[in-house]
Amino acid sequence: MLSIKPNGASLLLLYFLLYLAESYPNIDSSSMGCEECKLRLNSVFSRDRPIYQCMGCCFSRAYPTPLGSMKTMMIPKNITSEATCCVAKHSYETKFGDITLRNHTECHCSTCYFHKI
Repeated sequence: MLSIKPNGASLLLLYFLLYLAESYPNIDSSSMGCEECKLRLNSVFSRDRPIYQCMGCCFSRAYPTPLGSMKTMMIPKNITSEATCCVAKHSYETKFGDITLRNHTECHCSTCYFHKI
């Protein structure tokens, strides 16, 4: 008789967890909070004329480092990551007071040139 109560509670808990999993919205959480890579108006420098900058997110992933690659690393790391950044495909220089800016005309996901620390 004592084994029925814990089993019943376990089944009830399992049912509740399955209910939560089913009712949770089915959305891609990998890009949550970050919009796609595209041209956006730079509100700081767009006083006299519009200045456009590439902003948004691109592809990134992490995976276990292959054993063959780990053997060639000076400092072996278990995780390898790949990433692309939202960069300008075409742009031209424009002056804003004493500052020279790049006004972007087209964006795409490509090699990350600068990494923020």
